[in-house]
Amino acid sequence: MLDDYYKETRARMQKSVDSVSREFATVRTGKASPHLLDTVKIEAYGSVMPLNQLATTTAPEPRLLVVQAFDKSTVGNIVKGIQKADLGLNPAADGQIIRIPIPALNEERRKELVKQCRNLAEEGKIAIRNIRRDANEHSKKMQKEKEISEDQEKDAHDEIQKITDELAKEIDELLSRKEKDVMEV
Repeated sequence: MLDDYYKETRARMQKSVDSVSREFATVRTGKASPHLLDTVKIEAYGSVMPLNQLATTTAPEPRLLVVQAFDKSTVGNIVKGIQKADLGLNPAADGQIIRIPIPALNEERRKELVKQCRNLAEEGKIAIRNIRRDANEHSKKMQKEKEISEDQEKDAHDEIQKITDELAKEIDELLSRKEKDVMEV
């Protein structure tokens, strides 16, 4: 019974880690990455849509992104959407293709990006701690309702803490790699 509960708690916490990982992918480094544009939203066809529903994004060179619109009529909106996203990018349209040179980052901008990454990591850890709190409350409730013994409740708290520490460490490792990536010249 508790094993399933641990698996469920781990799965919920893992979603937080995965979310942090996805967020890190959208943080700009000195290299071009199609994930850089994952958060860009475009106004098209009377609604707001993610860029990946209107175009494909590739990184043919380390300092260049190429966005190829599925429909030529959306190119202008895509360019506006990328500019509005405030990523510090300057897209240039050429027919159905949009070229986006990735400028080198200066030291000040790198430090800002590292700070942004640390905030994202902290948000992920907060989410994990909230899940831990909910899990511990649930195990206390189970013990009060005599579904588990006091010893089992204590073991549950220990196991939940172990899972929490493990996944918080995973976020720290992701952060460390991302910081290194951002600070690389």
